[in-house]
Amino acid sequence: MTTDEHAERFTVLRPLLFTIAYEILGAATESDDVLQDSYLRWAAVDLATVRDTKSYLARLVTRQALNALRASARRREDYIGPWLPEPLLLDERDASADVVLAESVSMAMLVLLETLSPDERAVFVLREVFGFDYDDIAAAVDKSVMTVRQVAHRARAHVQARRKRFEPVDAAQITQITEQFMTAAATGDTEGLLSLLAPDATWTADSGGKAIAARRPVVGAEKVARCLVDLFRSARRTPNLRIETVNYNNAPAMVVYSDDRLEGVFLIEIVGGKITNFYAIRNPDKLVAVAVPRQISR
Repeated sequence: MTTDEHAERFTVLRPLLFTIAYEILGAATESDDVLQDSYLRWAAVDLATVRDTKSYLARLVTRQALNALRASARRREDYIGPWLPEPLLLDERDASADVVLAESVSMAMLVLLETLSPDERAVFVLREVFGFDYDDIAAAVDKSVMTVRQVAHRARAHVQARRKRFEPVDAAQITQITEQFMTAAATGDTEGLLSLLAPDATWTADSGGKAIAARRPVVGAEKVARCLVDLFRSARRTPNLRIETVNYNNAPAMVVYSDDRLEGVFLIEIVGGKITNFYAIRNPDKLVAVAVPRQISR
């Protein structure tokens, strides 16, 4: 039976536990479900047997997140078009001051983590982001310490080979680039857009077949610029359509509304002073909870 102490210990660690689940799953709503299920299991634990609450709950949440990830594997295989993680709206106590945490919840990193196996993803997240020791990780993923070390090495090499160099971008520069981008896109200034886009800029849209969106990534600055001009032209022609700028996953984003209905979240990735990626989340199932601010930590 749950006690106030159960609730207090869990509540204190909730931002950390949510972050673990979200980085393993890439889905905020599923992470909420994992935490709910984990709390019910935690409520039945005899606290006298728990030596380290943080390690115990991290192991518990990791197991539940892995179960959820494996259960959703078939759905992701059958998914129509690209699959993108759910956007994460961070509350005022965001991760921007923590470089490791900021990168770990970036859309670029979450997309990269999708290329790992479930075990590799969990081991990488627990070790590289949260710094858990191999004994705790082994208990969480039900593997030997030796196996976990091998998995960690393999996952680390995979990520390092594919990740873009992550450097904290000056907030003022991000603001300036975002403002220049919004002005160019809103006025149909294609040349202005091209000056802001990296040559291999990519537009990736996630609709799940439930909204109008490109079924394959659009690659190349000129093609992406056309997508943006079309989007803003449509907004100008539709009186009840409006576009706002918000911060999701520690990146600037455009949020599109039709009246009060959320139509999509478009995250903007900036690397080396150029816009390299747009991640367009249009699947209404992934927009259900995007307006809920989240607190993350490690």
